[in-house]
Amino acid sequence: MQVNVRFYGIVQGVGFRDRTRRMAKGLNLKGWVKNLRDGSVEAMIQGDPDTVDKLIRYCTSEIPNALVTDMKKRYVQEDDMDNFKIIK
Repeated sequence: MQVNVRFYGIVQGVGFRDRTRRMAKGLNLKGWVKNLRDGSVEAMIQGDPDTVDKLIRYCTSEIPNALVTDMKKRYVQEDDMDNFKIIK
């Protein structure tokens, strides 16, 4: 399964991308995460559905100093990804 997620709220300047990447690697997920100009963070997450949901739950409620006020999720066709990285 592959999901594109946008996180809104206090998600930049709080280590959101780095913590997301670390947790994703620990869960053996593939994809990427990046800051967007509007202050949100976008992530592309690929893996087992339950594990993907676990990462999304982590991002929305467990990253210190972050406050996710809204999230948009859409399922997309899987790409060929080999790791999880931060895109700058």
